[in-house]
Amino acid sequence: MAVTSSSSTASEGIQGTKSSATLILTNSTHNQFFVWREFLWGALAGGFGEGMMHPIDTVKTRIQSQAIFTQSQKQKSILQMVRAVWGADGLRGFYRGVVPGVTGSLATGATYFGVIESTKKWIEETHPNLGGHWAHFIAGALGDTLGSFVYVPCEVIKQRMQVQGTRKYWNSVVLKDAARSNSNASMYGYYSGMFQAGCSIWKDQGPKGLYAGYWSTLARDVPFAGLMVTFYEALKELTEYGKQKWFPNSSFRVNSSFEGLVLGGIAGGASAYLTTPLDVIKTRLQVQGTIVRYNGWLDAFSRIWLIEGPKGLFRGSIPRVIWYVPASALTFMAVEFLRDHFNTPTHKLKELTSLSIDNKKTPFQQQS
Repeated sequence: MAVTSSSSTASEGIQGTKSSATLILTNSTHNQFFVWREFLWGALAGGFGEGMMHPIDTVKTRIQSQAIFTQSQKQKSILQMVRAVWGADGLRGFYRGVVPGVTGSLATGATYFGVIESTKKWIEETHPNLGGHWAHFIAGALGDTLGSFVYVPCEVIKQRMQVQGTRKYWNSVVLKDAARSNSNASMYGYYSGMFQAGCSIWKDQGPKGLYAGYWSTLARDVPFAGLMVTFYEALKELTEYGKQKWFPNSSFRVNSSFEGLVLGGIAGGASAYLTTPLDVIKTRLQVQGTIVRYNGWLDAFSRIWLIEGPKGLFRGSIPRVIWYVPASALTFMAVEFLRDHFNTPTHKLKELTSLSIDNKKTPFQQQS
């Protein structure tokens, strides 16, 4: 019996060690795949949001870039611009540049959400004093900064294709207006597609052309990304606090996808409006081409302020907010939906599989 008892104890110890090792391996594997899923879900959500809202972005880009192609102080309103795009190009005009737009958003969405999750955890574990909203802000800013290496060239191509519209519109309207106003707007030829546009810009201006307005893009996107994540996380905490305070005993739970839709829209809209002046500067620097009208970020800011005033810096704020409210809402909703339906069940299944080993006994143990 002593031998049997000793063998049983040893077997239990070995079995427990195996179970613990299996659980650790499972958790490690889960965490590794969880990060990659965040990249994938972020990419899909970002591309989906850009594709859905691209027509509004086209209107915003056209409004903000009017001063590049005409010296007239009387510029089109939102409705006038919508009519102009529809009258000249029809539906195709609103979707001009959608391919580079979606491509850039895939990269940004992937790094944005993938880096956010890993960075937030790292900051909260290694620098507890930077936890909470600071961790959210830094994570969002870092994620967007990494995505900018792919996003900025795509944004340059997208915006130039957006202001060009169809070939007929570019040749018959924009270039004629530029010739009449002597604004030298014909600084680049017509782009037939994303690849041709990239090659053309590289040939005419080199890497500098593809990364035109890079620092102004970061100056816009870093605070925007940080603010949006901060606002979103703060709104989630506020919502949870409200539920606990006003409905403490209620079993009612808000669907996370719906919560992401509403809170993501609010966070995106508020962040978009606050960073509109930075977006105007970025757009003007990226569409001006080889004929330089603004010599950098500070020069663009000062000239827009002196010539157009505060109104010029907030030009296109309404379509920008209109774009970001549903785009951010759809993006956060998609991410929350994908997390709920693809992350959690797999995790629970793996944990259940690992824990079930502990409940099993070897035939030798049962005999003891």
